[in-house]
Amino acid sequence: MTDLAYKRVMVKLSGEALMGSQQFGISPEMIQYVAGEILEIYKLGVEIGIVVGGGNIFRGIAASSYGMDRTAADHMGMLATVINSLALQDALEKQDVQTRVQTAIGMHEVAEPYILRRALRHLERGRVVIFGAGTGNPYFTTDTAAVLRAQEVHATILLKATKVDGLYDADPQVSPEASLIPSISYMEVLERQLRVMDMTAISLAMDNKLPLMVFNLKKQGCLQRIVQGEVIGTLISN
Repeated sequence: MTDLAYKRVMVKLSGEALMGSQQFGISPEMIQYVAGEILEIYKLGVEIGIVVGGGNIFRGIAASSYGMDRTAADHMGMLATVINSLALQDALEKQDVQTRVQTAIGMHEVAEPYILRRALRHLERGRVVIFGAGTGNPYFTTDTAAVLRAQEVHATILLKATKVDGLYDADPQVSPEASLIPSISYMEVLERQLRVMDMTAISLAMDNKLPLMVFNLKKQGCLQRIVQGEVIGTLISN
C-alpha cells in the first residue's frame, strides 16, 4: 500500500477544464483524461470528492452582466454543473470507478440529494462523490461550494485543478519573466487579489484552515504525486 499524504481530498474542476480545445461543451477526450487521472488516485485508496463548475455550458455571472436576473442566471449555471457531473460520473464508471452524484438542488430522477451523512458513508465505502449544483444558492460560486463541501466531509486538502502550473507573481502570458509562487498565505492571496479562486472561497478556507493546492490538470500524474506528498504548483495555507 502506497503511503498517502492525504487520505481524503476534494478536487475542484472548472467547467472549462472539460472543454479541452473546444470553445464550449464537453470534450470526450478531455473528460476521459480527467477520469483517468481520478482513477489513478482512486486505485491508491484515496477518498475523493469532486466539485465541478459549469462555465463550459453556462456562466451565471456572465449572463447577469448583459441583463439577465442574477438569481435566474445562477440557477441555470447550477444546472450546467449537474450536466458536467453526470458526464464525469459516466466517464468514471466506464473505468470501473464507483461514483455517486449528489446535488444541492433536488432532482431525484437523475441524482441523489445532497445529504452529508450519506456523502460520508459513500466516501468511507470507497465511492467517488461528485457534488453538483454548487451550494444550491445564487451568488455563490462553485469555488465556494468546493471549500464548503471540503469542510463538511472533513477533506484534508482542496485540490484546485487549473490550466496553469499554479500562482505566479505576474500574468505569465503577459510577463515571460513571471515566477511561480510555490507557497503563499491566504491573507496574501486576499491582499494581492490573486484571482485563483473567488475571495469568499479563500476567506472560508482561511477561517477553517483548509489548505488549498493549485496545480496544472493537463500535466499527467500531478494528482497522484500530490496525494503521495509532493508539493505541485502552489500551496495556499497559513
